[in-house]
Amino acid sequence: MSQQTQGVAGLKKHDIKVSGIVFMLYCLVGAGAFGIEEIIPASGPGMTLILLMVFPIIWAYPISNLVAECGAVLPSEGGVYVWAKEAFGEFWGFQTGWWATVSTYICNGTYVALVAGYVSQMIPMSDIAIQAVKIGMILIFTIINLLGLKEVGQVSTILSILIVMAFALVAIVGFINWQTNPMEPVLPEDYSIIDGVGGGICICVWMYCGYECISNMGGEVKNPQVIPKGLMIAMPLVALTYVLPTLGGLACLPEGSWESWSTDGGFDGQAIGYATVLTTYMGQAWGYVFLVIAIVSQCAIFNTYLASGSRGFFVLADDHLCPQFMVKVSKKRGVPYIGILSLAVVTFILCQSDFTTLVSMEVVFMLALYIILPISVLKLRKKLPIEKRMERGLYYIKGGKGAMIFYAGFPIVISVIALLINGTDYLAMGLIAICTGPVAYYILKRIFGGLSVNDPEHNPVNPKTKLAAGDTVRIGIFMICAGVMAFFGQFWLKWYEIDYGEWGPDDYDVFANSIPQVIECLKWIGLAVIVAGVIVALVGRKKDAPLPEKEADIDALMDKYLNEEKHDL
Repeated sequence: MSQQTQGVAGLKKHDIKVSGIVFMLYCLVGAGAFGIEEIIPASGPGMTLILLMVFPIIWAYPISNLVAECGAVLPSEGGVYVWAKEAFGEFWGFQTGWWATVSTYICNGTYVALVAGYVSQMIPMSDIAIQAVKIGMILIFTIINLLGLKEVGQVSTILSILIVMAFALVAIVGFINWQTNPMEPVLPEDYSIIDGVGGGICICVWMYCGYECISNMGGEVKNPQVIPKGLMIAMPLVALTYVLPTLGGLACLPEGSWESWSTDGGFDGQAIGYATVLTTYMGQAWGYVFLVIAIVSQCAIFNTYLASGSRGFFVLADDHLCPQFMVKVSKKRGVPYIGILSLAVVTFILCQSDFTTLVSMEVVFMLALYIILPISVLKLRKKLPIEKRMERGLYYIKGGKGAMIFYAGFPIVISVIALLINGTDYLAMGLIAICTGPVAYYILKRIFGGLSVNDPEHNPVNPKTKLAAGDTVRIGIFMICAGVMAFFGQFWLKWYEIDYGEWGPDDYDVFANSIPQVIECLKWIGLAVIVAGVIVALVGRKKDAPLPEKEADIDALMDKYLNEEKHDL
């Protein structure tokens, strides 16, 4: 294989404008307000609107700024993985890359399944026909991704414009036919604020996540500084696409109808949704138009996530932390075709499944990512001082320490709250899911060698463990963090699920009949893992201490990722 057809250096650079970045981000994050319908009956119409307006400020805006800052100083293929790696080393970098990539692999199948479901509402289909729709969707967008990132951006732009126009129409029709107070009631009857926030926070987190995914393709953009600009434009666009149609939809429909909102609203005759606004005031045919838009929306998300997710294992493989066949790049198009094809195959397999358990794990992967991202930003500020960035005219978050408390603090706090408020099944399954990271690292590092293959001097290996120097301490710290989350989380869950929440099997997807027992297991397993983690960390400090940190050269580090020098593969 020639040097031009492997690794990050083999990727083709594309001249993508700010508008292309904006619309790819729009597809990665929003692609329409589908999903918000479930918040309205769960939290109340008033609380739904409050959450939709508050979360851009305390969640989306901080995350987009954190991503913009890191993307400006380290504009690299792999995004969050590279930032965590440069901040905390190989082990934590791998965890971040693993969580982000596995999360995409898991959830991508849901978009295909949703499209098949929407199409079957329009046209009655046999099981074979449904499978044909799934295969057709995967094939079409796999081909687009194999053509190149520029083509992905062009398709995302077209689809995004259609989606924005559809939801703008909902907002306009809703405002013209305003008849009720959309804020009443703020909460459903007999609901506390905890109930209302708990019913909507996790969906809001999900609706406003994905800004970091664009960074996975940073190495393929000729001018990566367009990414921070795109982030600042995309964030308010997404927020407006959520708030205005929801506000208009609630205001123009009869009082009390908010209880019937559902993701199937306007499509099945009983449930209410954004399509109902158009069918009520413009005719039934517009329900089918909006159903087409729902299909377009899921296709847009799938298209961009196929591009983003396919770069995950590719970048890990480039650092010898995954099988080397993942680094192959097509000669003509300069795209990681093995990564794209592998994600397409996995997507087809997963879209046949019941995703309840998978989603439980996927949510925690995502939230774990949003905890380590701000911590990485804070660490990189010490390694790559702001003063040096100012000399280069790079984007950075202004406002000093106070601003960083806001930008870094809110994502961490909200992620922890979301981990706990999702319930016992999410926390238990999620902790199991994120613990696959150290296991995968241990196996893959020993097999493929990791960073030491290309640079053994700066990335020495402990001959006894065959892991990077200091990894014993890092694994111990990971165990302590996981144990603390389980042990202290169970106190909250015992109150939230049983004492306050009046636990019942019908309210849960996983562990439905054994929630009290699972909570008890979290206590004792968490305590045991904390003790074991402390022992491992203490042993590591004596036998496997991390290397002392060296002062980072911002010019050399930036040039490394801007030029993406070829590794010996």
